[in-house]
Amino acid sequence: MTRKRHSRYAVVLLSLFAAIFALSVPASAEWKEKVLYSFQGIPDGSFPGGGVVFDKAGKLYGVTTEGGSGACAPAQCGIVYQLSPPGQKGGAWTETVLYVFKGQKYGDGSTPGGTLLIDRFGNLYGGTGYGGTGGCMLLGGTVGCGTVFELSPPKEKGGAWIEKVLYSFKGGKDGQLAAETLTFDSKGNIFGSTTYGGGYGSCNAPYYQHCGTVYELSPPKTKGGKWTEKVLYSFKGVKDSQQSGDGANPNGGLALDSKGAIYGTTFIGGYNCPHHSEQGCGTAFELKPPNSKGGSWIENQLHIFKDGQDGAGPNGDLVFDTKGNVYGTTVGGGPGQFGTVFRLMLPAAGSGYWIEEILYGFSDDESGAGPMAGLVLDVHGVAYGTTAVATNTTAQGNVFRMKPPATMGGAWAFSVLYTFKGRWDGNSDGASPAANLVFSKGGTLFSTTRGGWCRAGMSRRLRHCI
Repeated sequence: MTRKRHSRYAVVLLSLFAAIFALSVPASAEWKEKVLYSFQGIPDGSFPGGGVVFDKAGKLYGVTTEGGSGACAPAQCGIVYQLSPPGQKGGAWTETVLYVFKGQKYGDGSTPGGTLLIDRFGNLYGGTGYGGTGGCMLLGGTVGCGTVFELSPPKEKGGAWIEKVLYSFKGGKDGQLAAETLTFDSKGNIFGSTTYGGGYGSCNAPYYQHCGTVYELSPPKTKGGKWTEKVLYSFKGVKDSQQSGDGANPNGGLALDSKGAIYGTTFIGGYNCPHHSEQGCGTAFELKPPNSKGGSWIENQLHIFKDGQDGAGPNGDLVFDTKGNVYGTTVGGGPGQFGTVFRLMLPAAGSGYWIEEILYGFSDDESGAGPMAGLVLDVHGVAYGTTAVATNTTAQGNVFRMKPPATMGGAWAFSVLYTFKGRWDGNSDGASPAANLVFSKGGTLFSTTRGGWCRAGMSRRLRHCI
C-alpha cells in the first residue's frame, strides 16, 4: 500500500528563515516573546529540526535540518549550533556553528533532527535522517540511511568540536531515517526510533522501505571500542485488505519508566481509519523488556486511534505525570478534526487496559491547529505546548497552557499564551513552532520555530511562512 505523504524529514525543497524564541512572564503577568536568534541559511543553519537543550552554563544547543552547506544533495547538510546568552542585560545572544555535516560521500550524517541529548560532560548526541555508510537511495541517488552521532567539546579553549559517528544505519532489517530525539537510560544506553527500515511492511514505497523500528545503542565495553546497535522492535503497519494491524512510522522521542519499559507513538498504523490516511490513524505503544536474557521485547498497544474523533497522527514525545499517566498530542482528528491533547490513564490493577481521554480538541480557530510536538508539564501538573498553524486566522501558530481541573471530572482550562505573527518585514517573531518547549531555571519557556519571514522574491501569497 502506497502512502500519500512524505516523511516530515524527507527532502525539503524550500529554504526558509527560522527562529529560536523565549517566552517569559514579567511583572505585568502578560507572557512576552523574544526572538533570541534568526537563522539565515548557508553558511548558517535553517529549519530547526527540534527544540533546544541547556548546558550547565545556560548555553543552548540544537540542530537545523538544512543550512550549513549545500553539498549533501538532494538536501542541504544541516548543522549543530550553540547559542550563548548575552554578557549583559539586554544584550544579544550569540550563535556559533559547532559542526556542519558533510553527508554520505564522507561517511558523515546529514539532515539532523530531534532535540539533542547532553551528558554530564557536555557531550551532545543526536540522529540524522540521511548520510552515514548505508546504501539507502532516494530520487535515484545514494543518500545513506542515517546515523547516530556524538559531538564532544574541544579539549582546548577555542578549538573545534569533535564529531564521531556512533552508528550508521543500513536499511533493510536495520533502521532508516533516524532523525528523532534520543533517550538515555541509567546505564548510558541510547534508545531511539527510525521512521523507516525494520524489514516489514511498505509504508512509503518507492521512496522509503518498511515501517520503522525502535532500537538500542549500547556503549563500548572498552575505551575506544564500537557502539552496538540492536533493533528491539520492527513495526509492520496495516496490511492490504486488513482493517487493523501494528503501528507504523514511530516518531518523536521515547520515554522510559522505572522498570525499563519504553513508550512512544507511531504516526500511522493501527486502525485503518478513513479520516487520516490509507494506513491508519496511529498508535501509542509500550515495549516491555524480555523476561529472560536474549528474549524478545514485547509490544503492547496502549491506544489505537480509531475513527478520527479520538485523534489521528500522534506526532510528538509522550510525557508522564507523577501518577504514571501518559500525555501527548495528535496533529489531526479530535472533535474539531484539527488535533488533540490527550491523556492515557494508567490501567486499574489487573485490567491491562489504558483509557484515553481527550483533554482538548483544536478547531482551527484562535486556539490554533495541528500540534506537532509533545507537551511539557510543570511541577503543578500544568501542561504547555504549541500549535503549528491556524488557517482560519492570521496566526502562524500558538504557545498554549492547560491547567488541570480543580475537581475530578472537570474540564482543563485552556489558554493561549502567545500567538506568532510571522511578519513579512524582516522582523519576524517566528512562525510554525513544531518542537518541544523547555523551561529554564527561572521559568522561561524556550524553543524553536520552523519558519519566520521568507526570502526576498518568495511569493507573499503563501498563507504560512513554513
